[in-house]
Amino acid sequence: MVEFDPKTPFYGLPTLPPDSSKTETIEILKQEARAVAALGELKGIAKIIPNQTILINAVVLQEAQDSSEIENIITTRDDLYRALSQSSRASDSSTKEVMYYREALFEGFRRTQERGILTINDIVAIQEILVQNTAGVRSQPGTSLVNDKTGEIIYTPPSGIDVLRGLLANFVTYMHEQDASLSKLAVLHYQFESIHPFYDGNGRTGRIINVLYLVLKGYLDIPILYLSSYIIKNRTQYYSLLLQVTKEGNWSEWILFILKGIEITARETITKITLIREEMDRTIEFVRNRASKIYSKELVETLFVNPYCKVEFVVASIGVERKAASRYLHPLAEIGVLEVQKVGKENIFINRVLMAILKKSNIDFNLT
Repeated sequence: MVEFDPKTPFYGLPTLPPDSSKTETIEILKQEARAVAALGELKGIAKIIPNQTILINAVVLQEAQDSSEIENIITTRDDLYRALSQSSRASDSSTKEVMYYREALFEGFRRTQERGILTINDIVAIQEILVQNTAGVRSQPGTSLVNDKTGEIIYTPPSGIDVLRGLLANFVTYMHEQDASLSKLAVLHYQFESIHPFYDGNGRTGRIINVLYLVLKGYLDIPILYLSSYIIKNRTQYYSLLLQVTKEGNWSEWILFILKGIEITARETITKITLIREEMDRTIEFVRNRASKIYSKELVETLFVNPYCKVEFVVASIGVERKAASRYLHPLAEIGVLEVQKVGKENIFINRVLMAILKKSNIDFNLT
């Protein structure tokens, strides 16, 4: 292994695949089985929500917020849903950054659904949406990763556009080789963060690639599992293990860390989906009994697709005129299903119980 110096570009980054003796230990294979089982359960239970847009919106916005928080871009989930409900894009800069994340993820999902692959150009397109510029793959030296607290340089990625494009070509080739595993996702995530191909947005791009891999390889049907909350909780360990792979070739601990994160996050997401479904069923029954004249399944679903709802959303979803849509929403506020909030000149109708579920702290699972 090439000697590691954090202050000089690391040209010793090996191409993929790594030595299988380091990535396929008995412990890794056992943890892989547990993570695969949790993903299988998540994939199945996701189907209990009839309108999948409800899940995609809910989980994607949570991930967008958490992933951006890792990059010290802080906003609240209320701000995000409020921004989605407003006609203008007059949001604060942090909220806009998170919204760009959501847009980039949807674009990546659309591309992979259309072609069944993820190319270098697709990855560049995702990153360009995230950072709102077209600088592309790094062509200038000088990029280093530093410790936020001490300012110490901890890693300098390789540089040179030909070198980076060569490593990215190897990255996508390895991704699309026939064999698929969750351990492979861990390897890919390490490699992408170590290549660090862009001037900005590498972490967020890498975390989007993670979930696109899960969909591409059939572990999930829709992008509803994200590791950002797990990384936030274990940030120090995350960066330490990344560096251990670079300095010592310690693949085992890194892969186990990611596999445990997949299992934990899958089970947290299962719990959230179950709570959403239970609340939807309760709301359906409540509206049917208390406001039978306006009840429809499509109306209730609209309140879950859009926790911050407005007249235009009801018009679009159930095909009624604006006056009729308003006559639906105001009675729901009167019986306590929604809370009205004035934003500018228009009313926003908030599904507060759903928002409480979406903001609920993740449940800790004691895994061994």
